[in-house]
Amino acid sequence: MRILSVCFLALNLLLATHAQAQCTGINLIETLPTAKRDALYAAAHAEPFATGNLWQATRGDQTLYLTGTFHLDDPRLDAAMTRLAPVLAQSKSLLVEAGPEEEAALQAQLASNPAQMMDMAGSGLETALAPAEWDKLKAAMLQRGIPSSITGKLRPWFVSMMLAIPPCALQTAAMAGGLDKRLMADAASRGLPIIALEPFDTALKLFDGLSLEEQITMIRNALQVEDQAGDFLATTADAYFAGESRLIWEYSHLIANEMPGATAEKTEADMAKAEGSLMTGRNREWIAKIEQALGDGPALAAFGALHLSGKEGVLALLEKRGFTITALPN
Repeated sequence: MRILSVCFLALNLLLATHAQAQCTGINLIETLPTAKRDALYAAAHAEPFATGNLWQATRGDQTLYLTGTFHLDDPRLDAAMTRLAPVLAQSKSLLVEAGPEEEAALQAQLASNPAQMMDMAGSGLETALAPAEWDKLKAAMLQRGIPSSITGKLRPWFVSMMLAIPPCALQTAAMAGGLDKRLMADAASRGLPIIALEPFDTALKLFDGLSLEEQITMIRNALQVEDQAGDFLATTADAYFAGESRLIWEYSHLIANEMPGATAEKTEADMAKAEGSLMTGRNREWIAKIEQALGDGPALAAFGALHLSGKEGVLALLEKRGFTITALPN
């Protein structure tokens, strides 16, 4: 997600180090047995607005274009920008999760106040995890350029975010141009206003609703699949560029259910809580900002593709507000 880019960049200002590697991986969904893969697609497609990265929402004389974004750089984004350039050309503003001002403010706050990310007295991770888990976490974070002396001080929410992206992609996440950054650069060159959908410190509050135990569980689950981090990135990218981002959320359900000691009831509760914190709660907050921007004319809203679909996705919420939703060619 975009907020990880800024958090990671701020941490690098403190540590003066970068993870470097070459990303490779296989599409894990395509390796599933046919019946399991078909069930995964069926679950994803049962959700509203499950497929597609580009949409139009109209209400009266108001027109909103929406695109789901991929936050890391990828050569396939060239084609996406070709499709989106004429959309941006007829828009009066660009709405994004975090604009340049918000990114700069968050980076400055984290750099000037590291306590937002770490507890210098120790975060308790070493004692909360089993010795083998702690050793694996230290190795995983070292691959991301973070020594164990720092890992033991990082707050669990930040560790979870770091583990969400493989080492080979972290430098890209911080420095390179995913679709969000490309669109912001294009909007700036056109002199279009870039409007942030949420406050700059949203990243610091995303996990407020999760207990320490729940955050530790997220870290444990991430460590279980750490050896396949590159594969998960490849799987996510392939799903996005196929217009099938909802698959990734459903695949996360599948993986969580296969974790040691998992039960269907607990997994469902954990996933629902995570979805509320990371996606649906934010979706609801964005609607007012979107409607306000439309007062100035057509607008393009660009945010992580997982926010589009689902009963509480942005598209469904707009439909409830009287907008007609139309899929556009990806």
